[in-house]
Amino acid sequence: MLQEKSFGAVVFLKQGAQTRYLLLNYTGRYWGFVKGGMEQQESEKETVIRELKEETGITDAHFIDGFREVIDYSYCRKGITFHKVVILYLMEAQSELIKLSCEHKGYVWLGYEDAINKLLFENGKDVLEEAHTFLINKGILKKQ
Repeated sequence: MLQEKSFGAVVFLKQGAQTRYLLLNYTGRYWGFVKGGMEQQESEKETVIRELKEETGITDAHFIDGFREVIDYSYCRKGITFHKVVILYLMEAQSELIKLSCEHKGYVWLGYEDAINKLLFENGKDVLEEAHTFLINKGILKKQ
């Protein structure tokens, strides 16, 4: 089984009392978070910053300290099974403006419940739930 590793972020935007999460559409089949592979000499967070800029054009987001979630899964591509590990951080964007890369079919900013419903895979739903709860517990978001 081949191994893959990606680094990414759950990106959120606060506007007044409203908080929305960014989801990207991958190949028209499913929605997920910003993520991608590490390049030489990059740290995990440098990879996340680069991927965020490449995939969305966002350059003004910042990390929320203390959040780092790992998900792993297997998938099959062209008859070959891959084991993938994705390490996700939490980042707050300052603007909703997106300049989408050609590797995605679309994007959407959604409130928590709508974002949970839009995500197809349970591990993505779990990470979003962890991120949302983390933000409430840190006092960044109010419990609704």
